[in-house]
Amino acid sequence: MSREHALGMEILRISTLMRRYSDNSAELRQSHNITGSNGWILTFLYEHEGEDVYQKDLEEAFSVTRSTVSKVVKLMESKGLVRRESVFHDARLKKLILTDKGREVHQLAAQGNEQLEARLEKDFTPKEKEMFLSFLRRVTENLESI
Repeated sequence: MSREHALGMEILRISTLMRRYSDNSAELRQSHNITGSNGWILTFLYEHEGEDVYQKDLEEAFSVTRSTVSKVVKLMESKGLVRRESVFHDARLKKLILTDKGREVHQLAAQGNEQLEARLEKDFTPKEKEMFLSFLRRVTENLESI
């Protein structure tokens, strides 16, 4: 199979383009010094406010390693976007909580995420979008079963 028809190569290209688009959000990058990845994490935490969210939840949601999440959360904590809080039943566990600044930055990130989603979905019918999501879920399952 040629490289130009390889599924993995296309997914890598899409991932790179999405990251570049997210990271080039001038307002977020300049005013709050955050990356697109931080924006996705802020959105996840915002959507799960009121629930106990731990670093392990981010590992699972974003399919990243413990060390990656640890570094990102530590950096976001130093920027005042999140804080870690001990839980009563296990002092070793730290739940992640959005700060007021984190909520504010989330609002900016959410606008960027909406623009990215609109760009990704452009020219797809609802049926095509659902089929594509189904294919992507299958690719994800194939990789998670390794």
